[in-house]
Amino acid sequence: MHATVLAVTDESITVAIGAMTSDKNTIRIQYFLYFGAMGVFLPYFNLYCLKIGFSGFQIGSLSAVRAAVLIIFSLFWGLMADRKGLRRPIYILCSMASTALWALFLFTTDFRFMLILTIVYGAFYAPIISFLEAFAMDVLGKTKHRYGRTRAWGSVAFIVVVVVVGKVIDRYDVGIVIALVLAISAIQAVAATAMPRTRPQRTAQSHEAVRLFSGNTVVFLMCAFLMLVSHGAYYGFFSIHLAQLGHGGSFIGLCWALASTAEVVVMINSPRLFARFSFKRVLAASFAVAAIRWGVLYVAESAMVIMASQLLHAVTYGAFHMAGILYMDQLAPDTDKTLGQALNNAVTYGLGLTVGFFVSGALYEAGNSAPLFLFSAATALAGGVLFSCFHGFSSGDAGSL
Repeated sequence: MHATVLAVTDESITVAIGAMTSDKNTIRIQYFLYFGAMGVFLPYFNLYCLKIGFSGFQIGSLSAVRAAVLIIFSLFWGLMADRKGLRRPIYILCSMASTALWALFLFTTDFRFMLILTIVYGAFYAPIISFLEAFAMDVLGKTKHRYGRTRAWGSVAFIVVVVVVGKVIDRYDVGIVIALVLAISAIQAVAATAMPRTRPQRTAQSHEAVRLFSGNTVVFLMCAFLMLVSHGAYYGFFSIHLAQLGHGGSFIGLCWALASTAEVVVMINSPRLFARFSFKRVLAASFAVAAIRWGVLYVAESAMVIMASQLLHAVTYGAFHMAGILYMDQLAPDTDKTLGQALNNAVTYGLGLTVGFFVSGALYEAGNSAPLFLFSAATALAGGVLFSCFHGFSSGDAGSL
């Protein structure tokens, strides 16, 4: 009898471990496909818009509207997921619907129609990444400090895609980016049906809702907002800036890939990073490095200097993103984990990039992209000063979970 119990227990443990490993692989695949599509979109979609005749303001407006839609619908879907326990069904629905809507970009180059399409598409695309982050936190459980190693799969995909597409564009045409995003998104939508069935927490109490909007959370979100405002010039106009300096698609792709490679290195080493430094310390350092990075891009014309500055992406995105996701998970109560990540995503990649894109689009109208990065440097510095003034960093301020 005792031997039978042990056998059943061992079998149960084996099944549980197998399910956990399967869930982690599913999350890795989703990161790989999601950021694979981003490897086409981020560096090359705005170049496509420039080619079909859009002005700097129109390009900035499209990017800003896309980011603005994230604000409303990330929060809407996040609230729905936590209150109704529908995170997985909503994730699958939004993955499939956004893919179908993206296909419509194949049939138009009219700015007004593309603007409307961006809004409708964005309403379904908005929650995907914040839901994916929440899934990752659930699946990783007590090993959340290893989040970077899981998230690195997305960065690896970004590197591979951005280099390959850069060479394809040099040989063929930038218009191919629409079809490539559609193809990768379609695979991601199908793969989304394998997402794990996490156990929802639905019994929120009033004090927990207050905790989500504590002073630490508000200050963090304000500073993170400024950090992403500073990234508006990079995500919206970095490729155009390099093209203005006379560089081709291959060099542009190489620069984006180099940044992501640096990002992968710091993500793989996330356990060491957070064992030594708290989330707050990593965030504070990221602001300072961002100010330096954008300042370099403001003055740099040398290809070597520009490429060297891309290595700082390891801190300004890689370390900042990991620390931000983990810090928000720490701040949010168990009943509002999805909403917490959605709020973080809405304020940063939603509102922050919206403002950054609009300002960058307006500054670009002068025909010179360099001033965009001077604005970015000042904004990152302001966010860093605010964050450092609010938070005290004692030696006992541990960041590991």
